[in-house]
Amino acid sequence: MAMFLPALHALVHDEHTVSRSFAYSGLLGLALVGLIGLALGGNPRREASDLNNLLSLCLAFAALPLFLAIPFYEGLRTTTFLNAYFEMVSSLTTTGATLFDTPERLVDSLHLWRGMVGWLGGLLMWIAASAVLAPLNLGGFEVTASAEPGQGDMRLDRFERANTGRRVAQTAFALAPIYAALTGALWLFLVVGGDRPLVAFVHAMSTMATSGISPVGGVQNAGSGIGGEIVIFFFMTFALSRLTFSSDTITTARPGLHNDPEFRLGMLLVLGVPLLLFLRHWVGAYDVEQLEEIPSAFAALWGGVFSVLSFLSTTGFESAYWDAAQGWSGLGTPGMILMGLSLVGGGVATTAGGVKLLRVYALYLNGQREMERLVHPSSVGRASAGSRRMRRQGAFVAWIFFMLFALSLALITVILTALGIKFEPAIILSIATLSTTGPLTQVAGEAPIVLNQIGAWAKLVLCAAMVLGRLETLAIIALFNPALWRD
Repeated sequence: MAMFLPALHALVHDEHTVSRSFAYSGLLGLALVGLIGLALGGNPRREASDLNNLLSLCLAFAALPLFLAIPFYEGLRTTTFLNAYFEMVSSLTTTGATLFDTPERLVDSLHLWRGMVGWLGGLLMWIAASAVLAPLNLGGFEVTASAEPGQGDMRLDRFERANTGRRVAQTAFALAPIYAALTGALWLFLVVGGDRPLVAFVHAMSTMATSGISPVGGVQNAGSGIGGEIVIFFFMTFALSRLTFSSDTITTARPGLHNDPEFRLGMLLVLGVPLLLFLRHWVGAYDVEQLEEIPSAFAALWGGVFSVLSFLSTTGFESAYWDAAQGWSGLGTPGMILMGLSLVGGGVATTAGGVKLLRVYALYLNGQREMERLVHPSSVGRASAGSRRMRRQGAFVAWIFFMLFALSLALITVILTALGIKFEPAIILSIATLSTTGPLTQVAGEAPIVLNQIGAWAKLVLCAAMVLGRLETLAIIALFNPALWRD
């Protein structure tokens, strides 16, 4: 059904070829769904297991883009189907890396389709986090859970595993209206701020999905200016913690967003990193009495704050004042900081990618306790049972995930270099895909990476890396867990 919206949009703007491609593909999709429904209608209904849901999620990110790429390929007509598939994998996994470095090459309807696919991919991850990954203690939930990753709490599984379909439906009905309402509110604010309706709609969907997809090359080229950036900044905070929009996955015994370790750590990075970049030049300007630069100083500070949150949430939007922030920082390679922020990522059960703030917090707690024991070897840590579990077992699992992430990063980098890509671009591409922060390819290096110039095999490797980064390594390993197959 989603394909009929860009079909109607293209028809209104006299893009008849694009309109037909989406309309025919939409009808084909409805026919296929109907035939599958008829084929399964006479069979006894069988509840899907947690393994089936996890496997279906994996296939959705890998195989569904094959169908989503058909109208994009037919509508554009000047690219290969592999490029269209890459574009759809990038959109559905909310990575946002694009092969078309000039937005003018795509008509507005194709930009709308990219934004919609990214938005639906973000919604899929919202639902899957609660209905699929949380019961299996995956996706960051393993840090605070008492059971092993890939194995749910056996006290609850007897009921929950028998009603997985109902659980998915209930989660979808609960989260989809919130997701749509937040997107609609952001779209309205951006339109009032001066953006074209289509540009505002795509940027609103991209912000909520943290995909970074833009029909104008980024928010710095939009018409809403700094007012639009301020509004987007507020909505990007939803990617720092699930407690910003829900209360069903509380990771702390004390209620309230201000007590959530993910949100506090995220805001510490959002405020601390730009201040560190800004402080050296600001002190120098004060010493030489260049106080007339105060307006440009605050512009540079805002550029740093917005860009830090954008890449920490793995959205990848670049502020219009990011160039000023780079100049004030005095650093030759600020892209390294953006890559580090993208690796950290956002909150558990959000649309953000990366290692996740909760895992970083668990490692911090463990490191803090180990340093205390170096000073006082016989000391006994004072913490609640939940905090002790996060500090011990949670930190151990977080460290395992971090090492798996590092091994995946090394493997993807080696494969890309073997396929003829230079070492520095290979590292940037690996981090961008595994952290689902596609815009890193344009801002992390000294020069933007032209993805359209890489080979076909390298594009397929990047597609696999995007799916791996979206699902996470532990979820892929859980598919081979014999306990899930027996259940």
